[in-house]
Amino acid sequence: MTSPLLANLGPTELLLILAVVVLLFGATKLPDLARGSGRALRIFKAETKGLMDDDDDASTKSPEQLELEARQAELDVRQRELEAEAERLRRGDTTT
Repeated sequence: MTSPLLANLGPTELLLILAVVVLLFGATKLPDLARGSGRALRIFKAETKGLMDDDDDASTKSPEQLELEARQAELDVRQRELEAEAERLRRGDTTT
C-alpha cells in the first residue's frame, strides 16, 4: 500500500529529494544515518516482538502454571486468615 503522496512522485522528484538529503547531511554522513536508522528499526522490532511474546505467554499458560497460581491464591487466603486470628489473639479477643 503506497501513500498517495509517494504515488505521485516520479523519478525526477525522487532524485531531487535525494540531492537535497545529500546536501543537508553530506555524503559522508549518509551511511552513518542509514546505519543508525537500521539499528533503531531493529531495536524497535525486537521490543515490539518481545511485547507480543509477553502477551502470548500470559494467554497460553500451562495447566501446571494454572494449578500453581490457584494453590498460591489459596495459600494467600489462608495466610490472611491466620494473620487475622493472630491479631485477634494478641488483642485478647477469645470470641469467635
